[in-house]
Amino acid sequence: MKIAFIAHDRKKDEMVNFVTAYENVFEGHELYSTGTTGKRIMENTSLKIHRFMSGPLGGDQQIGALVAQNEMDLIIFLRDPLMAQPHEPDINALLRLCDVQGIPLGTNIATAEILVKALDRGDFAWRELVHKYKPGVEE
Repeated sequence: MKIAFIAHDRKKDEMVNFVTAYENVFEGHELYSTGTTGKRIMENTSLKIHRFMSGPLGGDQQIGALVAQNEMDLIIFLRDPLMAQPHEPDINALLRLCDVQGIPLGTNIATAEILVKALDRGDFAWRELVHKYKPGVEE
Protein backbone atom coordinates (compact mmCIF):
# COMPACT_ATOMS: atom_id res chain seq x y z
CA MET A 1 0.00 0.00 0.00
CA LYS A 2 1.03 3.57 -0.65
CA ILE A 3 0.90 5.65 2.52
CA ALA A 4 1.67 9.37 2.90
CA PHE A 5 2.62 11.30 6.03
CA ILE A 6 2.10 15.05 6.35
CA ALA A 7 2.35 17.09 9.56
CA HIS A 8 2.13 20.77 10.28
CA ASP A 9 5.08 22.20 12.22
CA ARG A 10 3.51 21.94 15.69
CA LYS A 11 2.43 18.35 14.93
CA LYS A 12 5.75 16.97 13.68
CA ASP A 13 6.83 15.58 17.07
CA GLU A 14 3.46 13.88 17.41
CA MET A 15 3.86 12.37 13.92
CA VAL A 16 7.35 11.09 14.68
CA ASN A 17 6.14 9.50 17.91
CA PHE A 18 3.15 7.96 16.12
CA VAL A 19 5.15 6.49 13.24
CA THR A 20 7.79 5.22 15.65
CA ALA A 21 5.11 3.45 17.70
CA TYR A 22 3.72 1.75 14.57
CA GLU A 23 6.97 1.32 12.66
CA ASN A 24 6.41 -2.44 12.37
CA VAL A 25 3.03 -1.82 10.69
CA PHE A 26 4.50 0.60 8.14
CA GLU A 27 7.40 -1.68 7.17
CA GLY A 28 6.85 -3.24 3.75
CA HIS A 29 4.62 -0.44 2.47
CA GLU A 30 5.52 2.32 0.02
CA LEU A 31 5.89 5.42 2.16
CA TYR A 32 5.73 9.04 1.05
CA SER A 33 5.93 12.32 2.88
CA THR A 34 6.37 16.02 2.60
CA GLY A 35 10.00 17.09 3.06
CA THR A 36 10.63 17.93 6.69
CA THR A 37 8.13 15.44 8.06
CA GLY A 38 9.75 12.63 6.08
CA LYS A 39 13.23 13.68 7.15
CA ARG A 40 12.23 13.68 10.82
CA ILE A 41 10.58 10.24 10.52
CA MET A 42 13.63 8.74 8.80
CA GLU A 43 15.96 10.20 11.45
CA ASN A 44 13.96 8.41 14.16
CA THR A 45 13.07 5.11 12.47
CA SER A 46 14.56 2.62 10.03
CA LEU A 47 11.80 3.37 7.48
CA LYS A 48 12.64 4.54 3.97
CA ILE A 49 10.36 7.33 2.75
CA HIS A 50 10.07 9.02 -0.62
CA ARG A 51 10.20 12.69 0.30
CA PHE A 52 8.52 15.41 -1.70
CA MET A 53 9.02 19.15 -1.21
CA SER A 54 7.93 20.71 2.06
CA GLY A 55 4.20 21.44 2.20
CA PRO A 56 4.35 25.21 1.65
CA LEU A 57 6.69 24.70 -1.32
CA GLY A 58 4.36 22.26 -3.10
CA GLY A 59 4.71 18.95 -1.27
CA ASP A 60 0.98 18.82 -0.50
CA GLN A 61 0.29 19.31 -4.21
CA GLN A 62 2.76 16.59 -5.17
CA ILE A 63 0.96 14.14 -2.92
CA GLY A 64 -2.33 15.52 -4.23
CA ALA A 65 -1.25 14.62 -7.77
CA LEU A 66 -0.93 10.97 -6.71
CA VAL A 67 -4.32 11.17 -5.00
CA ALA A 68 -5.90 12.64 -8.16
CA GLN A 69 -4.59 9.63 -10.10
CA ASN A 70 -5.88 7.30 -7.36
CA GLU A 71 -2.29 6.21 -6.68
CA MET A 72 -2.37 6.73 -2.90
CA ASP A 73 -4.05 4.35 -0.46
CA LEU A 74 -3.90 6.10 2.90
CA ILE A 75 -2.89 9.54 4.15
CA ILE A 76 -2.08 10.56 7.69
CA PHE A 77 -2.11 14.35 7.79
CA LEU A 78 -1.73 15.69 11.32
CA ARG A 79 -3.10 19.20 10.92
CA ASP A 80 -2.81 22.09 13.33
CA PRO A 81 -6.32 23.59 13.34
CA LEU A 82 -5.27 26.42 15.67
CA MET A 83 -2.61 27.88 13.38
CA ALA A 84 -3.23 29.61 10.06
CA GLN A 85 -1.30 27.99 7.22
CA PRO A 86 0.09 30.06 4.34
CA HIS A 87 -0.75 27.27 1.88
CA GLU A 88 -4.31 26.66 3.08
CA PRO A 89 -5.71 26.44 -0.49
CA ASP A 90 -3.32 23.55 -1.22
CA ILE A 91 -4.39 21.80 1.97
CA ASN A 92 -8.08 22.19 1.12
CA ALA A 93 -7.45 20.89 -2.40
CA LEU A 94 -5.74 17.79 -1.00
CA LEU A 95 -8.59 17.13 1.43
CA ARG A 96 -11.13 17.55 -1.39
CA LEU A 97 -9.21 15.15 -3.64
CA CYS A 98 -9.18 12.53 -0.88
CA ASP A 99 -12.96 12.85 -0.66
CA VAL A 100 -13.35 12.63 -4.45
CA GLN A 101 -11.14 9.53 -4.73
CA GLY A 102 -12.30 7.87 -1.50
CA ILE A 103 -8.81 7.87 0.03
CA PRO A 104 -8.82 7.21 3.79
CA LEU A 105 -7.45 10.32 5.52
CA GLY A 106 -6.61 10.75 9.20
CA THR A 107 -6.23 14.38 10.23
CA ASN A 108 -5.78 13.80 13.95
CA ILE A 109 -4.02 11.22 16.08
CA ALA A 110 -7.23 9.40 17.09
CA THR A 111 -8.33 8.81 13.49
CA ALA A 112 -4.77 7.97 12.43
CA GLU A 113 -4.61 5.29 15.11
CA ILE A 114 -7.89 3.73 13.97
CA LEU A 115 -6.66 3.68 10.36
CA VAL A 116 -3.31 2.12 11.26
CA LYS A 117 -4.95 -0.58 13.35
CA ALA A 118 -7.22 -1.34 10.36
CA LEU A 119 -4.14 -1.44 8.13
CA ASP A 120 -2.49 -3.89 10.52
CA ARG A 121 -5.57 -6.14 10.40
CA GLY A 122 -5.61 -6.10 6.59
CA ASP A 123 -8.85 -4.15 6.32
CA PHE A 124 -7.64 -2.17 3.30
CA ALA A 125 -7.66 -5.10 0.85
CA TRP A 126 -10.47 -3.33 -1.01
CA ARG A 127 -7.91 -0.74 -2.17
CA GLU A 128 -6.28 -3.44 -4.31
CA LEU A 129 -9.55 -3.71 -6.24
CA VAL A 130 -9.59 0.05 -6.73
CA HIS A 131 -6.16 -0.14 -8.35
CA LYS A 132 -7.14 -3.14 -10.47
CA TYR A 133 -10.36 -1.61 -11.78
CA LYS A 134 -9.74 2.12 -11.99
CA PRO A 135 -12.77 4.08 -13.15
CA GLY A 136 -12.21 5.75 -16.49
CA VAL A 137 -9.44 3.38 -17.55
CA GLU A 138 -10.37 1.29 -20.54
CA GLU A 139 -9.04 -2.24 -20.80
